[in-house]
Amino acid sequence: MARGPVQKEYRSDSDPGFTEVVPRSVRPSPSPLRPKLPAERAAPSPASPVWALLSRVGRLLRPPRRLRLTREGRFYILITFGVGFVGILTANNLLYLLLGMLLSLIIVSGVLSEASLRDIRVTRRLPQRAQVGRPHLVEVQVWNDKKRMPSYAIEVEDLRAGQPADKRCFFLKVSPGSSQVAAYRRVPARRGIDRHVGFRVATRFPFGFFEKSRTFTEEGDLIIYPAVDTVRQSAGTGSDQGDGSSISRRGGGDDILGLRTMREGDDPRDIYWRRSVGIGPPVVMERARDVRRLVRMRLDNLYDGDKPSEQSLNLFEKRVRDVASQAVFHLRRGERVTIDASSGVSALATPTTGADPILRFLALIDLAPVGAEKTALGHRASVTDSPEPAPFDRRQSSVVAAIPNLSQPARPGRGSSEEEVE
Repeated sequence: MARGPVQKEYRSDSDPGFTEVVPRSVRPSPSPLRPKLPAERAAPSPASPVWALLSRVGRLLRPPRRLRLTREGRFYILITFGVGFVGILTANNLLYLLLGMLLSLIIVSGVLSEASLRDIRVTRRLPQRAQVGRPHLVEVQVWNDKKRMPSYAIEVEDLRAGQPADKRCFFLKVSPGSSQVAAYRRVPARRGIDRHVGFRVATRFPFGFFEKSRTFTEEGDLIIYPAVDTVRQSAGTGSDQGDGSSISRRGGGDDILGLRTMREGDDPRDIYWRRSVGIGPPVVMERARDVRRLVRMRLDNLYDGDKPSEQSLNLFEKRVRDVASQAVFHLRRGERVTIDASSGVSALATPTTGADPILRFLALIDLAPVGAEKTALGHRASVTDSPEPAPFDRRQSSVVAAIPNLSQPARPGRGSSEEEVE
């Protein structure tokens, strides 16, 4: 006896009493792929329009002000809740009146604090140079762009990237249409770039119950020079020419080196007439050319391994400080100084340019892995007459020895430079 097609009953979820009989041949086969749950669906890409719309909505919903309760404000809120609770239990009209006064003070505090923070601008004035261990002043100026209402009790906090905000300036009153200037003192602890990212402006006006604040974006960079120690002149740092700052050679200077017989091509203006009036060939004055000594210093900023150790970093900072001290010492003697780093970068400073190119170079230099190619620093000093640096030999570096050799620290003042005459 032939069997008919296999049938299966399906019940509807919407109508439990309805039953549908569907043959197996017609019934759809189950899909081998399981549909993804909502949590498993891919999030919108940061570059998609949906992500851009969500980011924009988030910025719009972000509160422009931040409110924080002070210690006095916590007590005030507690008293307000207590008065309201007792007033509800006792139904006393005087307590209701007192509760209304307390709540109205909260509203007045919010309105006046918002008026103090509105329409103000904050600017910063950084010094031209700063140095490790030496205090410097940073000026902060607050402008009140409102036409009629002044701003009271403004506290400005300077924000720096990656550092705690510990410096604040307080302005008691900023009149409408005017500005006030204040300054704070800071002593840098490390060399490098000190990045200022903005300001946090807060006020507790008028009652001190709440601290309302807003953030301003104002970027600024300050290069912190390494510390410079006093270097005493020793027998090794002297020269054969007295102070060691210059050597006299024949040339076109102002000083007279001696007299000699006039030759073809000499300038007639150099004739020494007192000796040339008599019988004999004319005599000319031979002038001296002042030659400045070039002091070449070498700095090893390479390290072995994947990552420099903390001891290597501390030793490198100490040696950068020693090189800076030696460079400033030679510049004060009137000598030119060039620093060649083992990574391939160099800097040159002369008594005319001062120590800024050298100190700026040392402030931005950092350790590099062995085998690193020559890279340009972001604020490298560009000098046109810089001589071509000699090939660097780590075995001959007496300013800074190889970083892995931590048992032989560099000694400032001894053999820390090579003097050349050009």
